[in-house]
Amino acid sequence: MNIPRNEHPNPQWERKDWLCLNGKWKFDFDFSRSAAARKLYEHTELLTKEIIVPFCPESALSGIGYTDFMPAVVYSRTFELSGEQMKKRIIIHFGAVDYKCTVYVNSAEVCSHSGGYTPFEADITEFVNRGENTVFVYAEDDSRNSFQCSGKQSMRMESYGSNYTRTTGIWQSVWLEFVPQKRILSAKYYTDPFSGAITVIGKTVGKGEISVYTSFENQPTGEETSFSDGTFCIAVKLSRKELWEAGCGRLYDLRLNFGEDTVYSYFGLRSVSVEQKSFNINGKTCFQRLVLDQGFYPDGIYTAPDDAALLNDIKISLGLGFNGARLHQKVFEPRFLYHCDRMGYMVWGEYPSRGIDYSAEDTLSVFIKEWSEAVERDFNHPSIVCWCPLNETWEYVEREHHNGLLSSVYRLTKGMDETRPCIDASGNYHALTDIFDVHDYEQDAEKFEEYYSRIDEGIVLDLVARNKRGYQKYMGEALFMSEYGGIRWINDDDSWGYGNAPKSEKEFIERYKGLTEVILKNSYMIGFCYTQLYDIEQEKNGLYTYDRKAKFDPEIFKKINTAIER
Repeated sequence: MNIPRNEHPNPQWERKDWLCLNGKWKFDFDFSRSAAARKLYEHTELLTKEIIVPFCPESALSGIGYTDFMPAVVYSRTFELSGEQMKKRIIIHFGAVDYKCTVYVNSAEVCSHSGGYTPFEADITEFVNRGENTVFVYAEDDSRNSFQCSGKQSMRMESYGSNYTRTTGIWQSVWLEFVPQKRILSAKYYTDPFSGAITVIGKTVGKGEISVYTSFENQPTGEETSFSDGTFCIAVKLSRKELWEAGCGRLYDLRLNFGEDTVYSYFGLRSVSVEQKSFNINGKTCFQRLVLDQGFYPDGIYTAPDDAALLNDIKISLGLGFNGARLHQKVFEPRFLYHCDRMGYMVWGEYPSRGIDYSAEDTLSVFIKEWSEAVERDFNHPSIVCWCPLNETWEYVEREHHNGLLSSVYRLTKGMDETRPCIDASGNYHALTDIFDVHDYEQDAEKFEEYYSRIDEGIVLDLVARNKRGYQKYMGEALFMSEYGGIRWINDDDSWGYGNAPKSEKEFIERYKGLTEVILKNSYMIGFCYTQLYDIEQEKNGLYTYDRKAKFDPEIFKKINTAIER
């Protein structure tokens, strides 16, 4: 059988000796959440269904297509190991499992993980044998839990408004990796586009010489060797300076050697900074013309049907005149970010914070763990130009959100990564932020312009101009319109979008043009993000349909988005 999604899941950390475990697995529902009590991991023959991994059971591509709530699900499959493979350490990797997961190998528990969007792994060397082995996965999921980040997954049985079909269980690739005892654990890349250098800081299992080799277009550009005592820091001066820029994703190849271990990677030479009236890449002003991308697919839900589909979404966006995307309420898989990196496509790294209770103090401990894992995973991607951990932390009567949550998450993010700006909570309220962003779905261009005509006086809508204790008051900083438009295309009871639907294609285009030009002409604006790239289920406000068909001539929007130089 053809193995789905059999490309390497993480091109930025690739070893040649690996085995994809995607494909046909045994599967079943566990509505009583009793699999552990029943020791089902010892009786995998009792699983009655088959599923195609890495597609979630709600999706058509999984072969299951069950969209009601699933409190828990179970998976099992066998895999063969050769004598040669058994000579190395064997690591099992999971790209993402929603939400709480326990993994068993040959009936022994090897790891558990909480958080539906970040990777985890386990060294299973001591639990496997030459020949046939069995892996069993138990996953619990409750998107109605206020301490579980669920993003845009519906908390009702059905999809509604801007909430869509849920994802349960395994939804990213599963694979084995065969590594030496002495190996590289991790590495972070700090690049300096002005001096043309990269510093690699990392960790190893064991001590010894470690070497870093860089190249560009197969031509060597530098190498350095140092000693690792469990940690290492190596600076490489590049002989050739090729900058990563918006629209031009120039990437260097990077190879790390540590004894018998070799890791293949890449990096982009670029910096990001924010000044009062500009967002800068490599010290030069770069106006962000972004579009909202939520990473849903008709047949795969959270999981793209193939690698080409990931790349296609970027190409669609570029064809509309956008130079990047806000990756909204989802941690996108590394393969998507890889394509962003090589296409010079700017993106915001965001966490699916929707669904959690911003008013509860305990939320902080839950969220910080998950968000930290996302920042750690994606630190080295040059395409990520901003972190956005939270979104629209709405307040309710007698239930205000904790400003301490916003500021703590901001400080944590900056502590982990000082190289990028961070928005504490996109839209509505800020406690501590590098970029003052707003969400505004006003559909009348004249009113839209009026709202942002008094910025010199420190006035930006009443919504964000209020001087409420604990909030960051607008003080004339650069503004980012991080959500606008969302123009509803179909006016009926079964579809959703913002405002009244235009009566014609001409009216839609005129409304889009009017709103976008307001932002482009405002000197305080450093970027925009239009809602959204494509329809998702009942939300009919995309420039493309859910199955990625153009509603309008893309060239029209490309001309509007790029007509005014910034």
